Amino acid sequence: MALIFGIESSCDETSIAIVENGEKIIAEKTASQIATHALYGGVVPEIASRHHLENIAPLVKMVMDESKVDPMDISAVAVTYGPGLAGPLLVGISYAKALSYAWKVPLIAVNHMLGHLNAVFLFDKSITLPCLVLMVSGAHTEILYMGSMFSYKIIGKSIDDAAGESFDKVARMLGLPYPGGPEIDRAARNGKAIYKFPQPKTKGKYDFSFSGLKTHVRYFLRDNEEVKVEDVAASFQETVTSLLVKKAVKAAKEYGVSHIVMAGGVAANSSLRKKAEEAQDEYGISFHFPPLKYCTDNAAMIAAAGWQYYKRGVFADLDLNAVPNLEVGK
Repeated sequence: MALIFGIESSCDETSIAIVENGEKIIAEKTASQIATHALYGGVVPEIASRHHLENIAPLVKMVMDESKVDPMDISAVAVTYGPGLAGPLLVGISYAKALSYAWKVPLIAVNHMLGHLNAVFLFDKSITLPCLVLMVSGAHTEILYMGSMFSYKIIGKSIDDAAGESFDKVARMLGLPYPGGPEIDRAARNGKAIYKFPQPKTKGKYDFSFSGLKTHVRYFLRDNEEVKVEDVAASFQETVTSLLVKKAVKAAKEYGVSHIVMAGGVAANSSLRKKAEEAQDEYGISFHFPPLKYCTDNAAMIAAAGWQYYKRGVFADLDLNAVPNLEVGK
């Protein structure tokens, strides 16, 4: 049995968890900063760093107290080292180093995006490899061919804005509060997708482009003042989610795989889940989503990913540094 202690602090959630063998969550605690950053319409890195510093030690104590796990029984400390915001990442990395040294256990450096992927594998044991991964978050939109847990090939990606980034930007245009993605999803439930926004075309058949769509919405709002926010939200969301699912299905058919894993914060979007369900019935392709609670940043997914490194003996040195622009699969 291996107990992996996970730390996540890449953006605006400070999260701590202990996971057994990448399968069972022993304890977890998360402190969100959404209310703080909502005042500014987005995450302020310096403020986020300060809150991580204030939150991390109490959260560690709460997890250890709740789990009743002795530090001597911890097998390794896993921490997000990128991608993310430099200051917040360094808070988590510094604390992870201290625990690794004090507890005399290995340190594991986890790619945040591999963490999101393990948020699915942590709960769903029906996925067979090879499979496709549609990674959709505030900073990433990629389609990956996944041969094994550490074998990826990027077959498509956004050439400009990520899907989650476009949700946030359009939400601001509509006067919706931060965070934009959930707010567009919420507004869309009271609207109708009556406006036909263009699905941007790209040279790469599995690539995405959302910058032009965002600009189209801006001009649409400029030229049409008497529109319902809810209808615009629904129309925009319909355009993005249908494009994501359509390209993922097309790639799955070409690569001959029957499982598509949806990972990242945008995997919580209700329209994306509905369209995946419809495609699953139509094409016989299985879509796999994390539970809604685990679509956003959390330490359970980092500890679960850490288990994958642990059983392969892949550890980091105490000179580990943050890599804010770390790529998927690195």
